[in-house]
Parts: sequence; structure tokens; C-alpha cells
Amino acid sequence: MSEIKHLFKILHKTFGNQNWWPTTLEGELHPSYHGKRIDDRQRFEIIVGAILTQNTSWKNVEKAIFNLNKEKALTTEKLKNISQKHLAQLIRPSGYYNQKAERLKIVADYFSNKKIDELKQTKQRKDIEELREELLSVKGIGPETADSILLYAFNKPIFVIDAYTKRIFSRIGLCKDRCRYEELQQLFHNSLKPNPKLFNEYHALIVELAKQHCMKKPDCNKCPISKFCKKLI
Repeated sequence: MSEIKHLFKILHKTFGNQNWWPTTLEGELHPSYHGKRIDDRQRFEIIVGAILTQNTSWKNVEKAIFNLNKEKALTTEKLKNISQKHLAQLIRPSGYYNQKAERLKIVADYFSNKKIDELKQTKQRKDIEELREELLSVKGIGPETADSILLYAFNKPIFVIDAYTKRIFSRIGLCKDRCRYEELQQLFHNSLKPNPKLFNEYHALIVELAKQHCMKKPDCNKCPISKFCKKLI
């Protein structure tokens, strides 16, 4: 669908490169949008961030990541061995901290074997889909979290769908308000080449548009795609 490609060009021209996902550089405590090649430590940080960002803003996640970095707790072994109660206090800024602490310990256990290496090396579409299904079987990992892990931590060509994507693309008439996750994801997969760099940038641009213009109560003034919107308020 040409509209999908056209909208990307408009958003990229408007907002520029976003350099997602923010990770913590060596010697720092705060994650940043640096656009540099990531290592396994940062891959695991992205995995943790994908859990922490559930039902909260990235601003709150950054505070939790800072606490974990300060405690030197962003490793699988440290998260496995730290008490769940103490972990919950460290990630308290992200909300739902008791639930997320439990999920982080489960995820740390899952990734403590060779899973990171396995995901890094997987290239065949069939194998990626199998690993996605395996991720979805882990408690606390839903479709958006699984796809965020695959795209941002492991550079796999899977488009991440979130509430912002549904909001924006339903307003411009390319999907229904309550379309299924897989339905909207397939729209992007059918419209774009399977390029993880493109998927990464596009999703980040969608988030930026949602933050600046396409909020729940939209501010259509100066919105770069307002002429496409079928639900102008």
C-alpha cells in the first residue's frame, strides 16, 4: 500500500532520524539515543526496557533503568539472584513494580542460557517466527513486547504495533479503531520491504508524531499528516 511508504517519507522529513532504542553507554547511568552499535549488555537492557515500558511512559522507565544501572543489576545473573522485593523497589518508578519484578526475574531466567546468541544468529523467517512464538510463551511477554525485543534488541524484521500506531492509522482510515494487532502488523509487512532499520525508524517516528500531535485529544495544528486524517477534531 503506497500510503504507508508515503507517510514514512513525510514523517522522516519532518522529524528526522530517531536513533531508537535508547541504551546506556559504558560508564553512564542514563540510557540515551546514541545510534551506535549495541552489545549484549545493551541487548539485555532493551529486553528489560521492553518489560518496564508496559503501561507507562518511557520517562518513567528511564528512572527505573537508572536505578538498575546504579545497582549494577542489568545482567541476567544479577536479576536472577536479587530479591524480588528489592527489585520491585528499584523499578518502582515504572509502575506495576511488583508484577514487573516477577516478570523480569522470569525473563532473566529465560535469557540466562544461550538464548541471546540464538536470537542474534537466527536469520530465516521461519526460525524467527518460531522464536517469536517461544517468546510469547514466557509469562509477561505479549505481542508488542516480543516484537520490540526482536526488532530493537536483535534487529529482526518485525514491525511493532502499539496504541499510538492504532490511533494514528485508524484516524487516517487505514485500519479500524479496534483492529487486531496481527491485522495492522500485516499491513506494514505487506507494504514495506522486510528491513529492520526501516521498521525501527518508522515505529519511532509514529511515536514521535503521537507525542507531538496525535494525542488522545489531537492537536492537528502543524501536524505533517493532517491532510490525510479522516477524523479531524
